[in-house]
Amino acid sequence: MSVPRTAEAIDAVVKAYDVRGIVGEQIDAGFVRDVGTAFARLMAAEGAPRRVVIGHDMRGSSPELAAAFAEGVTATGSDVTAIGLASTDELYFASGRLDCPGAMFTASHNPAAYNGIKLCRAGAKPVGTQTGLAAIRQALIDGVEAPAGPVGTVETIDLLDDYATFVRDLVGVPTRRRLTVAVDAGNGMAGHTVPAVFATLPIDLRPLYFELDGTFPNHEANPLDPKNLVDLQRLVVETKADIGLAFDGDADRCFVVDETGAAVSPSTITSLVADRELARHPGSTIIHNLITSRAVPELVTEQGGKPLRTRVGHSYIKQAMAESGAVFGGEHSAHYYFRDFWGADSGMVAALHVLSALEQTDGTLSELTNGYVRYAASGEINSTVTDQKAAVDAVLAAFADRTVDVDTLDGHTVTLDSGAWFNLRPSNTEPLLRLNVEAADDTAVAAIVDEVLGIIRR
Repeated sequence: MSVPRTAEAIDAVVKAYDVRGIVGEQIDAGFVRDVGTAFARLMAAEGAPRRVVIGHDMRGSSPELAAAFAEGVTATGSDVTAIGLASTDELYFASGRLDCPGAMFTASHNPAAYNGIKLCRAGAKPVGTQTGLAAIRQALIDGVEAPAGPVGTVETIDLLDDYATFVRDLVGVPTRRRLTVAVDAGNGMAGHTVPAVFATLPIDLRPLYFELDGTFPNHEANPLDPKNLVDLQRLVVETKADIGLAFDGDADRCFVVDETGAAVSPSTITSLVADRELARHPGSTIIHNLITSRAVPELVTEQGGKPLRTRVGHSYIKQAMAESGAVFGGEHSAHYYFRDFWGADSGMVAALHVLSALEQTDGTLSELTNGYVRYAASGEINSTVTDQKAAVDAVLAAFADRTVDVDTLDGHTVTLDSGAWFNLRPSNTEPLLRLNVEAADDTAVAAIVDEVLGIIRR
C-alpha cells in the first residue's frame, strides 16, 4: 500500500528546505521515485546538465530510497551518478565538482523512522520552497506522469578521497603541533568522513560512536541538544583531549567542545572563522543570521570586513552568499557556509578551521575562544504558544518603556536601553515561539529570560 498522496499529506513532507517524513507512513519508494522524476524534469526545463548526483546516509531505508529516486531520474532520460554513502557536504562537493544537480538522502538529526531528501542545483545551489520545491510539490499533487522515451544510465563512483583532499587543501591545515582530538560521530556520517579527512593530519584521534548505525543506539545525532554532548564532554576530559568535535547525523553541522569539556558557542566559532577568512580575504563580506551574537558583526567591522545580517535559515544564508559574494557565513545552529565551497555549508570545513587556529597557538582552546566572547547568551528556548501574536504583543508592551529599537526582519528583535537584546520568532511548522537573549552577563540574561517566559507561558 502506497503512502497518501493528498495535498495535505504532501504538504506534511515537502518542507521549506527539503523533503522529510516517516518512512512507510509519509514517504516510500513510489513517492520518492515520483520526486526524482519531478526534480529531473524541473532541472531539464531550467537547462541544467542532464545528470543528477545522488548520495545517501547510513539509515536503513536510505539505499532503497536513493535507488528509487535514481529510477525516477533515469526514466526522464537523465543520467545518474551514485556516490553511495556520503555526508551532506560531500554531496555538495560532488555537485560542485561534477557541476550537476544533486540529491542527498538523509533526515539529518531526526529519529531513525524518518528519512528525506536534500536537493540542490548544479554547483550546490539550494532548492527551497521559493526555488523549486513548490513546483515539485505541485507536480506531486497533480500526479507525476510516467515518462516515455529513452532511459538514462546509472554509474557508481567513490569521491570520498577527493572530498577529503579538497577540504584539507581548502583550509590549508598546518603541522606546527600535534593535537589530540575527540570526535563524536553520533553513529552518523562523520564516522565515514572523519577518518578519511583526518588520515594525513597531525592528529591523535579519539573516536566515539563511529559505527554507522541509523538507529542511533547511543544518543540522537543532534548536538544542538546539550544532553547529546555529554558523552563527548566526558571523553574530552578523560583523554585530556585538546578539543572535542560533535557532528549531526549527516555531518553538515559541527559543534565544538573545549579542553575543559565546555561547549563553545557557534557564535564564537563564527567569529573565529570570520577572523581567519578576513585575514585571507581582507575587506570581504561576512554573513551572520540575526540570532548570532552581536560580537560577530562587531569583530567583522573591527577587522575591516562587511557584516551582513540575514534571517534564520539556510536558504536565506545561501541566497545572501550568492548575491553578496560573501566569503563566509555562520548561524547559531552551527551551520557554516563557505564561498570557496560553492557557498554551501560544511561542518568539516568549519572543524578544520578551528583545528588550524588551535594548532597555530601554544595555548588551549578555551584561551583561544575566550578572545571572541563578549556577551552572555541564553541559547534558543522554545515555548508552546497557541496565540503567538497575542503573546508577542504582550511582551512588546511589557518592555516598551525600556525599548530603543524593534526590528522585524525575522520575528521581533528588541534592543533594550541596557544594550541587551532578545528575539522572539515563531516556528514555521509548529505552535512554538523561539526566544534568544543576549546581555552583558548571565545575571542580566536570566532576568530577561524569566520575564519574557513569565509572559508568554502564562
